Amino acid sequence: LTLIISDMKKQLSIILIATLGLGSVWAGNPDRAGSAGASQLLINPWAASNGLAGANMASIQGLESVFTNVAGLCFIDKNELITANSQYLGGSGISLNSVGFATRVGDAGVLGITVTSMSFGDIPIMTEDLPEGGIGTFSPSFSNIGISYSKAFSNSIYAGFTMRLISESISNVKATGVAFDAGIRYVTGEDDNMRFGISLRNVGPPMRYAGDGLTVTATPQGSANSLTILQRSERYELPSLVNIGVAYDVLRSENMVLELNGMFTSNSFTKDQFGFGVETRIGENLALRAGYLWEQGIFSDDNASTAYTGPAGGLTLQVPAGSNGSVIGLDYSYRTTNPFNGTHSVGLKIAI
Repeated sequence: LTLIISDMKKQLSIILIATLGLGSVWAGNPDRAGSAGASQLLINPWAASNGLAGANMASIQGLESVFTNVAGLCFIDKNELITANSQYLGGSGISLNSVGFATRVGDAGVLGITVTSMSFGDIPIMTEDLPEGGIGTFSPSFSNIGISYSKAFSNSIYAGFTMRLISESISNVKATGVAFDAGIRYVTGEDDNMRFGISLRNVGPPMRYAGDGLTVTATPQGSANSLTILQRSERYELPSLVNIGVAYDVLRSENMVLELNGMFTSNSFTKDQFGFGVETRIGENLALRAGYLWEQGIFSDDNASTAYTGPAGGLTLQVPAGSNGSVIGLDYSYRTTNPFNGTHSVGLKIAI
């Protein structure tokens, strides 16, 4: 027993040291706001975790964990298929569509792949000569593909890794890049009722736009020949961040679980954030969620740097889908925003 307790203290100490180290290196910096790109990587496309404002990074399980803490991928029993649609900032015409699949690999590992794309609708093409448009439309394309692997190293420590391919384009300009995520979860307490999580997200080389849209054709004064000049866009960094979270089951009975979640996000290119969430699971068929995400200036119309105003809520309904333990679940969440009419997310999850 003494050896077990000593080992647990050693493991927890390692995690706490890593937390402090990462927090000091990746401290939030609002003075750099707007200097990073690929902000699609900061938008949670999944329905269930949006109901907690993403605060459940220390307790999240399954494919949705690839957004907040990929270590949660370990908790898939066999196979999982998930899809989700988010109407982002209601009234803006922007939507997110995501799909993912994960399967166990060996006794302790899980391999998963996720695809997320953003739709902006059709936008009129306007030029300097035709500022009113009338010459057609284009549709921007933002997408990313994540390949994840997570492994259980013991009954207490789980870790995972994601490589994400990023693509952003309009009609004649495109940028591509790659980002890496990593996450750790530590489980402890009586009946594993306490969980700690750390994740490092969106780390990768700078991206740069290129394409025909950056060329300019002009005729120098006094010359009969035209010249085509290629302009090079500036590189931009990815919106890297560190998440640190904790989850605790304050109530656990045969038919009900009440779980509290807390999270701190240290952003490299904007303000730091604190998230809080409560999830109640009633039996095997119903889960209710409420969350809140706070950052400095969120209550001020002049100083707010995010459209989200904090509150979030959602629920999950799931039913058995066969005698082999398969389950089908329907997720819904809503997050309030100002301006626009909030973000609605709907998801379907099939565990086989």
